[in-house]
Amino acid sequence: MPKVYEALKWASSFLHNAGREEMAAERLLCHHLHMSRAHLLANMREDISEDQWEAFQQDVQKHAIGTPIQYLIGYEEFYGRTFKVTKDVLIPRPETEELVDGLLKRSNKLFESQKEIRVVDVGTGSGAIAISLALENEHMNVTGIDISKESLEVAMENGKQLNTSVRFIQGDLLKPIIDSREKVDIVVSNPPYIPDEEILTLSTVVKDFEPKRALAGGPDGLHFYRRLAEEIPQVIKPKGLVGFEIGAGQGEEVRNLLKQAFPNAKIEIVHDINGKDRMVFATL
Repeated sequence: MPKVYEALKWASSFLHNAGREEMAAERLLCHHLHMSRAHLLANMREDISEDQWEAFQQDVQKHAIGTPIQYLIGYEEFYGRTFKVTKDVLIPRPETEELVDGLLKRSNKLFESQKEIRVVDVGTGSGAIAISLALENEHMNVTGIDISKESLEVAMENGKQLNTSVRFIQGDLLKPIIDSREKVDIVVSNPPYIPDEEILTLSTVVKDFEPKRALAGGPDGLHFYRRLAEEIPQVIKPKGLVGFEIGAGQGEEVRNLLKQAFPNAKIEIVHDINGKDRMVFATL
């Protein structure tokens, strides 16, 4: 059996030749050896067991053909916490942490003296946004909605694991909230926003493995924003906040949809850390 450094060298070379990130080898090896990165680097000359070596090789080969690391190890870090992910949910991205950050900052100003802030996260997936908001602001009473039963099972497991009281319900966009005649202070969503034809141009890791229902946003990518712009006025209170994640180049169109829905709102297009328009916020 190889030593840690030999296994890492083999995997890095194998992934490099397959056109994948070599750093993935380190992350996979940490997972299979149940070690932190610091522990791994300090134990490079340790032996690997036969079972660990076989399982590690299999996952390296799976990643080489496109399976995302997060689906292989079963989790992803988001806003400082570990979230379970499966093939039924979109893998949380760093850009979405910026959406959570932007919502928290605006919410603190808008509702600073409010004891309870009712929030709904539409298309909750793994529950990363809903759970992060609930844990970062104890005044937030959060509901996560998703059309997929399988996604909700993952979200509920994350909620339980992270000890939150987020309510998760199945439904099509805001229909459950509209039907129950509830009113909320904040609506947040990271809906599918990639134009249908562009799905084919995405990397194999994304297009062949992540759920298409969480990616495809109709012919121009704006299908769900149009629907949300029609539904949100039915559920949001007069003083409210809307936060969307968007695709690069969609800022003006999404701003216009929100402007039609809320003519008097303050609407901001916010760029992400890479300088791309990534979020739109409407303060009512």
